[in-house]
Amino acid sequence: MRICGGDAVSTVALSRRGFAGDVGGVIEVCTRLATDGKEMVVKALSWALRELSKKRPDKARRFISKHRKALGARVIREVENKLTTGWETP
Repeated sequence: MRICGGDAVSTVALSRRGFAGDVGGVIEVCTRLATDGKEMVVKALSWALRELSKKRPDKARRFISKHRKALGARVIREVENKLTTGWETP
């Protein structure tokens, strides 16, 4: 199955609903997109992980740690800012 940036954006709704069992689905989509450097995919990935970090910061931290080398600097910066300050940008 081919995954695109739109799939990352679709995970935002899962995160906002307070999902219980689909963290794995969010992580799977983000994992498949981690190496895609297209600007819109990077933005979508950042958004998806920031949304995940609101309810499951442990999962977002683990994802950033595990995929740090593959992720765009924007994703790392924005998600880490969200995790430490609650904001996308400090």
